[in-house]
Order: sequence, then C-alpha cells, then structure tokens
Amino acid sequence: MKWNVLSCLLALTALLLTGCMYPKEKLVENQRPYKDQIQTIQTAVDDFRVDNGGILPIKTMEVGTPIYQKYPIDFKRITPKYIAEPPVSAFESGGIFQYVLVDVETKPLVKLFDLRMTEAIRDINLRIKSNGYPPYKAQIANNVFSIDFKQLGYNSAPFVVSPYTNQNLSFVITGSAEVYVDYRPDLYQVLKESNIELVPGEDIRPILVNDSMFVPAYSLPYTIDSKTKEPIFLEE
Repeated sequence: MKWNVLSCLLALTALLLTGCMYPKEKLVENQRPYKDQIQTIQTAVDDFRVDNGGILPIKTMEVGTPIYQKYPIDFKRITPKYIAEPPVSAFESGGIFQYVLVDVETKPLVKLFDLRMTEAIRDINLRIKSNGYPPYKAQIANNVFSIDFKQLGYNSAPFVVSPYTNQNLSFVITGSAEVYVDYRPDLYQVLKESNIELVPGEDIRPILVNDSMFVPAYSLPYTIDSKTKEPIFLEE
C-alpha cells in the first residue's frame, strides 16, 4: 500500500512538472499574452486605485528590487471584486508572465515580465555555484563582463528570445556575479528605426517599454554613447 501511494505521488509530481495536466491548447494559451488581458487588468488596477485613495494593488518588495520587478500586481487584492480571476497567462494561473506596473508615480501602466528568463538565469547561477566561481570572459563595460559558458558546461552559449524583436539576446555578468540579459541589440534596432531624441547619461530602457506589452526583464541600465549615439551600459 505504501508503495502504491508513493508511486501515485511521484506520478503526480511528474505530471505537474511537465505540464501534462494541462491540455496542449491550455499550455499554448498560458504562454501567449493578449492585449485584451492587459487592458482588463489595467481597468481593474485603475478602479482599485480610485476606490482606495490612490493606493495600488501591488505586492511589497524588498528595498533595492530592480525597477521592472519592483511593482508586481497582487491579484488577491483585485479578485473577485474587480476581475473574476487572474488571466491564464499570469504566473498565478500557471502562466509564464508576471503582471507588473511601471510609471507608478505618474500614470501606472500594466506590463508583462517574462518569467522564462528567470529559468534561464537560474540555470546559469546554479552552474556558477557548482563551478565555484563566475567564469568571466571579457570586460564589456565598467563592472560588466561576458561569460565563458564553456567553463560552465554549455556546448553553446545560452540565450533568450527578445519579447521586442524576437532576436536572440545573450547574457552578461557583473563583478558581483549577478547575471543579466543584454538588451543592446533591441535598443540598437529601436534607435535605428526611430527619431527619438535621447540624452547621454539618462537611462534609455523606457524606449523599449513605451510601445510594448513587456518590460526588459533582468536588464541593467543603458544609455547612448555621446559620439556614436549607440546604446551602451550606463555606468554609475
């Protein structure tokens, strides 16, 4: 009897981990953000804010949390009064996106944080821990380096797919061994295709956010080179 119970628990765990409990159509739906879902959450956030004297339905995060992870929406505060339940694309419903707010001091807007990047970075961090030290390869900017992925056991360098341009984005690492996604290719493309006036020394990541559903997950600040006008890491 004990063996049967253990077998059932193991089988159930495997199903949960592989997603086999979801129909294929459900899995696809969980991985696809829809503008109408974002608009529904935006309306709920706005209504909650009006009813609560300007307070936002967000989770409390630690001091120092990166700006695009700092204001995750707390769905418990807006369900079921403002929405019936979190959208299927939300992490809370088994989806791959964290719904967050940006511009909270001026005009709070709902955006998406792609949690697939979390998994990729977690794997890199686990390998770094197993390796015993971060294998720095070359210095890119002050306190920003490329990574020698061969030392971490990768056959080829890992990457994530950009939510903005669908191109592959690489990873960088800081002197304190924190891993980030490198959005310079995205920024370069946006700058090339637009006539946005930017000032060297200011963080230019908002140009990715303004006309998109997404925030640049796990990003360092960027600015533009005063001479070439190309995106570079913003040095403190």
